[in-house]
Amino acid sequence: MSKKANVRVHNLMPLGVPKYIRCYDDGGESADRYTVVFTGNYRKPLPPDCHQYYGPFTWFQYVGMSAYPYHPQGVGMHGENRNQIDVNKWGFAPAMGRKCHLGRRIPFSQLPTDCQRLVISDYCDIWQLT
Repeated sequence: MSKKANVRVHNLMPLGVPKYIRCYDDGGESADRYTVVFTGNYRKPLPPDCHQYYGPFTWFQYVGMSAYPYHPQGVGMHGENRNQIDVNKWGFAPAMGRKCHLGRRIPFSQLPTDCQRLVISDYCDIWQLT
């Protein structure tokens, strides 16, 4: 890995933790207990012929999952929305430990190990990290 690529990985994943995500736990009220919203400036321009339907940029991505998303009976659903799904009408997400409609915001370290693995995999795909 080149020095430039190594600096990029370090900036996007300090100490191996994805920097541009927000994690939520709804306390087991649904099959997809944990929701992770991917943030940051990864949105890419779309071709002009798509603007009528999708707007000028790709949509915001998120993943909803159970504690064991890789298990045959587990849940790991990816989605995208035109707007961030975890912000209020003023554009702010809840502080750590506060609630929104997705559940209580938690640090990445409180996600189960399999959830962390799935989030890191998606994060690396979004940011094109190796």
